Parts: sequence; structure tokens; C-alpha cells
Amino acid sequence: MQMDSVALTRRPVTLGGNQDTSWLKLMALVFMMIDHMDVALFGNMPELRMIGRIAMPLYVWCLVVGAEYTRDIYRYAFRLFILAVVSQPVNMVALGNPWSKLNILFLLLLGVLSIAGIQKKRYGSQFWAPAACFLLLGFLKVDYGWKGLAFILLMYFARRSAGGLAAMFLAYAMYWGSSGSQITTVMGMPLTFLTWPGIGPMLQPFFHMQAMMWMALPLILIPTRMNVRLPKWLGYGFYPLHLLVIIVIRLLAGDSPAELFGVLGTL
Repeated sequence: MQMDSVALTRRPVTLGGNQDTSWLKLMALVFMMIDHMDVALFGNMPELRMIGRIAMPLYVWCLVVGAEYTRDIYRYAFRLFILAVVSQPVNMVALGNPWSKLNILFLLLLGVLSIAGIQKKRYGSQFWAPAACFLLLGFLKVDYGWKGLAFILLMYFARRSAGGLAAMFLAYAMYWGSSGSQITTVMGMPLTFLTWPGIGPMLQPFFHMQAMMWMALPLILIPTRMNVRLPKWLGYGFYPLHLLVIIVIRLLAGDSPAELFGVLGTL
């Protein structure tokens, strides 16, 4: 069985970030599980939501690395499409979303299709493929929306330079978090350094909820070699699997099956 690992690639690629993608996907799964458990069971605890902000950037970076190394980017996209479709009803039951809110794998799929257009440059596809994907997001409600797709493409364009990655990442975190709630306490403890003269105003933009994605940056930039190897399907296949675990936990916790599965009848 072929494994999803940068170590098994056949051509040298210079990237500015960690290429230990199997390990990063496992880390992303942990953070995503914390985030979704909070949504489904604990009622949106801010501390757990902050930790959950780490997951999406890790998956995006793994997508960028995968798109750079894959032999066939269209097969890569097809695997994501199948997993996205399979995951949609599971996502709805686990998190209470309607059919009209598509899961994050659809966003990653649009990201891969945009990158494919940029790579292939067929009939100007480096322009119209990303534009078409942004246009689709004007009609579809997908997790993270157009800001998520813009982040994927910016990550792809900055992929060759660690400094470029860091600068882009931090700038986009500040922008993305600017409309979110300000974080002033953690576990009841006030973040007094945010009020310090001089440094406080500089740090405040990074302590909005979505801006906390900056916590993923060290994992993306610092190389690791954990010797973890995942089959190609399993890396993103963890997404529906972790949602199935959440469904089982909710049923064991006493949630009504009729209420849980009733969401499948909503638009």
C-alpha cells in the first residue's frame, strides 16, 4: 500500500515548512477533535475553541505539501471529493449542521482545484480556476468560506520560504481575527500583558478567536521526523471517523437518536 509521506517522494522539492505531513495530520486530528467535542458536548468553551484554531492551518499546510508532491493532483482532488461527500451527513449528525453548510473537506477540495489550475496553466487556468472556486463560494456555504480559500492560496504562494510563510501567516491571522471576539482571559486568568503600554496594543490583534490560528505556526515551520506513515486515504479519512466517534459519545451521553439524526431532514 502506498503511504502518504513526503519521505516517499520521487522529486526534490524545497519548501519552507515542515514536511512531516503524516505527523501533522495526526496533530490536526487531536486539535480538531477537541474543537468539535467542545461544539457538540461542552457548549463552546473559549479555551477549547482557541485550541481548535490550530487544526485548520495544519490541514491547509498538509494540503499544500501534498499538492506539491502528488503524482496526480486530479486523483488527489477526487479522493477529497469522495471523503467530503461521505463526511457530509456524518458532519450534520455530529455537529448539528444543515445540508446547506458544507464541511471543511469541500473547502480543501476547492483549494486543490485552484492549485491544480495554477500548476497546469491550461488556457489561462492559473486565473480562471481560482476565480471559479471563489465564485462557487458566493453560492455555497462552506466551512471558513472565501477567507479559508484565500488562506490556502496564500499558503501555497508562500510555500518556498519559511520567512514568507511566517509573515503571510501572522498577517492573515491578524486580518482574519479582526472581526472576532477579543480574548482577555484564559481559564479565568486575565491576560494582563495585553494592557501593557507599548507591547499590549501590538499583541492584542493576535488574541482574537480566529487569530489564535497563529499557534499552529511553530508546528508548520519547525521540521520533525516522527516516522509516522499514513495510507493516503487515512490522513483526511480521520475527518469522518472522528465525527463518528462524537456521534457515539453523544448517544452514550443520552442524546436522543431521533434528535441527532433528525437533522438529516433539514436544509
